[in-house]
Amino acid sequence: MSIQHVSLRQLKVFEMAAATGSFSKAAELLHLTQPGVSMHIKELEINAGLPLFERLGKKLFVTEAGQELLARAREILRSLKDAEDALDGLKGLRRGRINLAVVSTAKYFAPRLLAKFREEHPLVEIRLAVNNRNSVIEQLVANEVDLAIMGRSPQSLDTIAEPFAQNPHVIIAAPDHPLASRRRIPEAEVAREMFIVREPGSGTRLAMQQFFEERNLAIKVGMEMASNETIKQAVMAGMGLSFISRHTINLEIQTQRLVVLDVRSMPVVRLWHVAHLARKRLSPTAAAFKQFVITHGRELLLVPAAARLV
Repeated sequence: MSIQHVSLRQLKVFEMAAATGSFSKAAELLHLTQPGVSMHIKELEINAGLPLFERLGKKLFVTEAGQELLARAREILRSLKDAEDALDGLKGLRRGRINLAVVSTAKYFAPRLLAKFREEHPLVEIRLAVNNRNSVIEQLVANEVDLAIMGRSPQSLDTIAEPFAQNPHVIIAAPDHPLASRRRIPEAEVAREMFIVREPGSGTRLAMQQFFEERNLAIKVGMEMASNETIKQAVMAGMGLSFISRHTINLEIQTQRLVVLDVRSMPVVRLWHVAHLARKRLSPTAAAFKQFVITHGRELLLVPAAARLV
């Protein structure tokens, strides 16, 4: 038997079983019976000439041979998906799919972009993944997403990144913090306060480090958190200050639960980018969304006047 004799159905079943770690879960998601999944996997293993799974106790693991085939299977399935998207795009964007990844800070405005785009293209299917910067870069490298919305584009990766809006960063505090009523606070004075920071690999963390390192200042890190929402709650509780994207705090500023400190040299303005692998051939649907973000992103991200008041 030869691996060239495998069917696309077998590859889809294999990929789902590997992704879920369960034949029964794969059967449920693919609307098959568990014996049907087992049959497809057995036929695939016969064609491959090697076992693709091994079971240790109740857990299912992909073998070394399975990992090799899995990488190729995913490439094949992604290529077919790209072809389907391209054909859908040629039908006038009536249908199509977009796999979009955004860094966690962008989740505060990405739904507005998607909702506005869907008004013009209601039948387009959009899959949104929210992760930190490192995870989004990994998704780009693995070609798991068509586009990514992030701050600074990865320098080590060959990407095309188009800026579409400003991303101002500020330092926030609880309203009763001693610095809350001060004006033109020196950076060195702020650096003496306790900070609650994002995890390593976060774009916000990188922007914060660059800001203070450029001024030869070191900050005191009190806590490290992977969630902007948790950071905001900690700052409101008086646990310290935080360096954060202005796009994440509109509601808290309007309700006077947080204040933006008036620090010299701030806000620190970075740019939002929509990015994809340079070698990536965008489907007409993905290309249309990219152009939509570049054209309309800035206006959709503008901070309302009321939210700028501190």
